[in-house]
Amino acid sequence: MTLRLAFLGTPDFAVPALAELIAQGHDIAAVYSQPPRPGGRGMETTPGPVHKFAQTAGLEVRTPLSLKNPDEQAAFAALNLDAAVVVAYGLLLPKAILEAPKLGCFNLHGSLLPRWRGAAPIQRAVMAGDLETGVMVMHMDEGLDTGPVLMAERVTIGRKTAGELADLLSRLGADLMVRALGALERGQAVEQLQSSEGVTYARKIAKDEARIDWNKSAAELDCLVRGLSPSPGAFSEVNGERLKILNAEPVLGQGNPGEVIDGDLTIACGSGALRPLKVQRAGGKAMAAADLLKGFALPPGTRFT
Repeated sequence: MTLRLAFLGTPDFAVPALAELIAQGHDIAAVYSQPPRPGGRGMETTPGPVHKFAQTAGLEVRTPLSLKNPDEQAAFAALNLDAAVVVAYGLLLPKAILEAPKLGCFNLHGSLLPRWRGAAPIQRAVMAGDLETGVMVMHMDEGLDTGPVLMAERVTIGRKTAGELADLLSRLGADLMVRALGALERGQAVEQLQSSEGVTYARKIAKDEARIDWNKSAAELDCLVRGLSPSPGAFSEVNGERLKILNAEPVLGQGNPGEVIDGDLTIACGSGALRPLKVQRAGGKAMAAADLLKGFALPPGTRFT
């Protein structure tokens, strides 16, 4: 048995789930995605990853600015859906949308709820130094990621960047969503209410959070760097130029915070030191720190601000 579904998603993280639903033979009545926006050096208006993938698959794509409009809600209800699958869509779903599908709307969320409800759960988990995280299928209600959970997968964060973790969770989540929908089809889905304890909120990343404060410990800055990689990228200024640090490792070392203390670009922190492994100059491509040093001298004693 297949389900008649709407899929609501926008970024790369959501593409594997849509691809897996198609592969499993579900009837995708329509795909909803954020409207195309200007981007890149030429600021050309281009569709997002889900929009592009859906077009390639021959699916109808809808890009409303909001779902609060009664006409949009009526058009959604007219799809006569069994369920809706939501993965990093980026728009709030009003009550009329949540109640339109027969079985409800189901969200794939990249954290172990109730920890890290909100917009940036994967980045916040890494930035906070969490040891593990996961992905969950949640039956959506009108709250912010407060609905009951159907299924979950847990993973160890280790030394992963937010980008690497997102890739892993998107693949795990695609399989998890298919299994959850299968349980719904069979009438075997078990919903578990979220705990009222341990609630945290993953607010969007603010621009000023990406600036590195070298007075912090190397361990804290390691989490910051990995949590903001690849985007927006933790950064600092050196020799009048902004340099993003996309990966690094905490090491032993001491000196004035922000000072380069050896020939490997190790930088002293408030406690310990941070050795950049992957960096990016303004307007340039990401590269190994060793390659940067071949054409951009940063000898011991250089100060990052």
